[in-house]
Amino acid sequence: MTAQVWRGSMAHYAGDAAEQIVARTYAELGLKLTETRWRGQAGEIDLILRDGDAVVFVEVKKSRNLDQAALRLGPRQIERIYAAGAEFLANEPKGQLTEARFDVALVDGTGQVQILENAIGMG
Repeated sequence: MTAQVWRGSMAHYAGDAAEQIVARTYAELGLKLTETRWRGQAGEIDLILRDGDAVVFVEVKKSRNLDQAALRLGPRQIERIYAAGAEFLANEPKGQLTEARFDVALVDGTGQVQILENAIGMG
């Protein structure tokens, strides 16, 4: 295994672990996990949860510390998340009128989680 392949594998497993930690955190808050790594034509959404009738889209960002994790979300990725969210909502009974929010969940190297509700404001 090359060093590059090894690093890629480690990053993948670290991302999986971060998503699992965040999913447990939301479950403790009473939200129900609906999808993990949901993929639409526009892109992928890490976690999709239900908060009653509302849909919560979550982008998980992991880094050594929470500040670095927060810096890992750029404008192009935000556009892809919105577009993928719109694709998902198209299949909901209320469609685009479904109550929804876009959260960012930051995870540091120790597994500490900080949830930023509505961190990605609509347009």
